[in-house]
Amino acid sequence: MSHEENPLAIFQREAPEVQQAFDGLIQSLIKTDGLDAKTKQLIYIAMKAANGDSIAIRFHVPMAKKCGATREEIRDTILLTLTVCGLKGITTCLKTALDAYDAE
Repeated sequence: MSHEENPLAIFQREAPEVQQAFDGLIQSLIKTDGLDAKTKQLIYIAMKAANGDSIAIRFHVPMAKKCGATREEIRDTILLTLTVCGLKGITTCLKTALDAYDAE
């Protein structure tokens, strides 16, 4: 990851009330029990890759790895976006995801 400031730190500094409300939403989603933490992370990675959001990928791949996701699961999660958005997820996020996984 580059030495750029974390976008979430900027969010916190510039709009602390909104960031706090957003964090509350995230905490509520984490506490749901229909899916395990690894599955939630893989789904989130797929959604973000489908949108071409490589910044989110850099943050969430290490979280998924910490939850037990393998490199192959990360790769396949992004490959599945081919049916949703064509090559966008592959071209914008696959390298970022694998680099993030290998860096941990």
